[in-house]
Amino acid sequence: MAQPITDQVGFLGEACRAVQELSASKRLLEECSLEEKRLGKELDSERKAVTDAISLTVKKRIEEINSTYDSEIAREQDRLKKVRSKREKAKNQGVKERIEEETTELNNSIRELKLEMKEVFRQDKVPGFCKSSLYFALYLPRGLGEFFLLLLTIFICFLAIPYGAYLLIPKQLPLYLVVIYFVTILFFGGLYILVNNRTKVRHQAALKKGRSLRDHMKSNKKRIRSITRSIKKDRDEAVYNLEKYDDEIARIEQDLADIAEKKKESLNTFDKVTRTIISDEIAGNSRERLEGLEAAYEKAGTDVKEAEIRVKEQTLFIHDNYTSYIGKEFMVPEKLDELADMIRLGKASTISEAELLYNSPKE
Repeated sequence: MAQPITDQVGFLGEACRAVQELSASKRLLEECSLEEKRLGKELDSERKAVTDAISLTVKKRIEEINSTYDSEIAREQDRLKKVRSKREKAKNQGVKERIEEETTELNNSIRELKLEMKEVFRQDKVPGFCKSSLYFALYLPRGLGEFFLLLLTIFICFLAIPYGAYLLIPKQLPLYLVVIYFVTILFFGGLYILVNNRTKVRHQAALKKGRSLRDHMKSNKKRIRSITRSIKKDRDEAVYNLEKYDDEIARIEQDLADIAEKKKESLNTFDKVTRTIISDEIAGNSRERLEGLEAAYEKAGTDVKEAEIRVKEQTLFIHDNYTSYIGKEFMVPEKLDELADMIRLGKASTISEAELLYNSPKE
């Protein structure tokens, strides 16, 4: 049960001091909270700095390991590429020499046949152009290739040329096309007959001999191509003496495998051992400062909790002992002092009268 207030002024004075103490406690709580936040940020920043330093150092060390071994691997790969290139050149040269060796007889035969053909044509006074492939395709065709060349020549002379000439005429009339074809047939047909009479009719025996010689040369060339394809497709490389290159390639490939294994071991050792050592060293350099910040942060947290308890207790104490008598609106030091002055000067005899007087309109 509440006791009656005998000393009104003293009661107001006690309430004023309690409010001032609560205000001081709140300021202290705010200061402690700010200090806790500052120390928390500083601690987080320091921890992040340590973590970043560890990450950066670890990353740099790993890059150095990779760079060192990758440089060695690149140098060995360059050596391997050069040796393989030399081996390929040596093989190509061996293939070339083998082809020359195995086709020497056929090539000599072709040269002899050419000389024989030249001599036959010289003795019979056959014109030089009669030795060409086009001449034999037009007058003594044999084989798919020569018959194709014959048909192509007919197409050009009796279709492409006349029709092309017709298209170039500004005024195109059917009669012009007939005239062009007549002239074309007369020209190319006459030229063909003329050349036939001057060569094939006069030198029939020599040309037949030339035909036979050309067929023999063609057969030899076909055999040369067959031998060449067979040699190029042959997978047996023992005949080219490439052992020294194969041995060097094998050594370089083994060196590459060894370097790759060493790189793997080095990275594994770094990950399991060196990384921990580096982390401990960097963390050790900042341990004292971190421990100091952690201790200060914990103390600041304790101070905040104590200040919160003090504010809570003081708030409840004021509410239970003063606010219920005086009213919340007057729980301000200035108002409490003014109420006390009214009672002290005799303007009011009780707190309630003083409050009514305080709230009355000022004249």
